[in-house]
Amino acid sequence: MSLFWRIFLLNAAVLFAATALLLLGPVTVSTPVLLTEAMIMAAGLVAMLIANAALLRIGLGPLQRLTRAMTTTDLLRPGPRPAVSGHGEIAELIRTFNTMLDRLEAERAASSALALSAQEAERRRIAQELHDEIGQTLTAVLLELRRVADRAPEPLRDDLLQVQETTRDSLDEIRRIARRLRPGVLEELGLISALKALANETTTHTELAVRRSFDSDLPELDQEVELVLYRVAQEGLTNIIRHARARQVGVALHHGALGLELLVRDDGRGIGTAPEGAGIRGMRERALLIGAEVSVGDAPGGGTEVRLHVPAAHIGPGTHLTNGSHTLS
Repeated sequence: MSLFWRIFLLNAAVLFAATALLLLGPVTVSTPVLLTEAMIMAAGLVAMLIANAALLRIGLGPLQRLTRAMTTTDLLRPGPRPAVSGHGEIAELIRTFNTMLDRLEAERAASSALALSAQEAERRRIAQELHDEIGQTLTAVLLELRRVADRAPEPLRDDLLQVQETTRDSLDEIRRIARRLRPGVLEELGLISALKALANETTTHTELAVRRSFDSDLPELDQEVELVLYRVAQEGLTNIIRHARARQVGVALHHGALGLELLVRDDGRGIGTAPEGAGIRGMRERALLIGAEVSVGDAPGGGTEVRLHVPAAHIGPGTHLTNGSHTLS
């Protein structure tokens, strides 16, 4: 039965019952209306309104639950689908909404995989050009400066040596940027070594003290899982450096029966009610590609905590974790 006819028949039943009571019952209305009769009519009207409201509440309840689901749905935080309840068009509407969510999440995952794959490829290309082109050019400049400085007179030699040091610092900075764009240590030595190098680099170039805690018995991980874990840790440390005003930060990676858990926690000012920026949303996008979940919030005792949980079913070697034919490289 359609929603229109259900509501119409419910109201018709209430009105029919009220009319039958007036026609067949002992109740009469005088002119002018007596106080007792007015009270009886008022009580009957209230009873009809209550019955009508209760019937409409039961009939439209599933629509209210669907409305709440529509207003709270976030494609970056998949949750349970609204339960299909009610009859007729209401049940069909809920089923259609759930189907739409499935399609939107699949399309979002495919487009995110393409975008992140293109991003990683572009990072690799830029890092390669920085290393091969600019790095080699600055190396040649350093050698030429050294040759000129060896033959320059004493007053000019000090200036050339200063320029040489500045050029060497610039070359080191370019190499550091290239390593951040394309973590070669991740491909060559694995995730733990890459996280250690990231922590050491953070300590060297900032005033942060980084505490590390990594399990030594990690299972063999898929390359996509390792890359997501590394990028989330990298983004977490970058946000701490930029916004947290922290003095200490902890980076931990542990393996348990439920899967892997990466934790980045600082002692800074906390996230509070600040809206999520592009960095956090990027972490959520990456996590969804491997079936993981990212939570960002205030840490116990102050500061901010970034937690990435990778279920055990998604960490096996050789598991294809991205959607469709798109892979994150």
